[in-house]
Amino acid sequence: MTSPTTHTAFSVAPMLDWTDRHYRYMARLMSQHALLYTEMVTTGAILYGKGDYLGFNTEEHPVALQLGGSDPQALAQCAQIASERGYDEINLNVGCPSNRVQNGRFGACLMAEAQQVADCVAAMRDVVSLPITVKTRIGIDDQDSYEFLAQFVETVYQAGCDKWIIHARKAWLNGLSPKQNREIPPLDYPRVYQLKRDFPDLHISINGGIQSFEAMEQHLKHVDGVMMGRQAYQDPFMLAEVDHKIYQQPPQHLTRIDVVERMIPYIQAHLKQGGRLNHITRHMIGLFQGVANGRAWRRHLSENAPREGATEQVVRDALKLVMPETAGNL
Repeated sequence: MTSPTTHTAFSVAPMLDWTDRHYRYMARLMSQHALLYTEMVTTGAILYGKGDYLGFNTEEHPVALQLGGSDPQALAQCAQIASERGYDEINLNVGCPSNRVQNGRFGACLMAEAQQVADCVAAMRDVVSLPITVKTRIGIDDQDSYEFLAQFVETVYQAGCDKWIIHARKAWLNGLSPKQNREIPPLDYPRVYQLKRDFPDLHISINGGIQSFEAMEQHLKHVDGVMMGRQAYQDPFMLAEVDHKIYQQPPQHLTRIDVVERMIPYIQAHLKQGGRLNHITRHMIGLFQGVANGRAWRRHLSENAPREGATEQVVRDALKLVMPETAGNL
């Protein structure tokens, strides 16, 4: 089992409905070093839900579980379960702004309750030796001064959280949808840089609007890590350059076709267990982003993978649509 270093330079953000185990398996084929996060899982789902919300493939390591909750005891129980299941890190969500999350008293609304967050972190640290980290915003509603952010971080830091992911936007808890909260509040990267200067002992990753390696390079002059969200999902093949450009590993000669072919056995195993093809292929749609005939790939998967009884042959057929003209550039 691989454990992440405490100095994670690059990670893929936890994204609801997106970063499930199938996406993470594919992502790991392209980067061995990126830290991958689960979708947010609530303590209630883990403790009282009927499904297995913690399953993952061993190939996904290093993988972090993102928890949603505000009850220290419940979080401690879930942390213990996650540790036993083999996760490499536990992250507390203090950034999600949706109404459903607020009603459950977790997510971004917890920024207003720094001591409660500190108690949650302390409770988890008491029962596991895994890194306990926090992902948060730079503020909420009218509580958006730098002093508010610094005080929040200081309070939770004292409880033992020394690794943070800061989404460089504040969240409006009322009036904006989660989608709007990812786009409308302006990004304030300098505020995150200031936090790193004022708390040099903290490992701070920056998140929000990061779309290129050039942008990552600039951020890494000021903070310890970058977390990429939608861009890493919509154009997943960019992950094939992470180990070289971020972790200074030798370049790997991996093509998009290589990724698809390595996914085939995984797809076959999933189908054999009764799974549906589109559970996996929906994450592969963007693999040929920006490539000639990429639209034909996307269309073929979108139209055929959801059909009852669809097999990996759909993927092979889609590959034939992009291979003729572009095989040498993939």
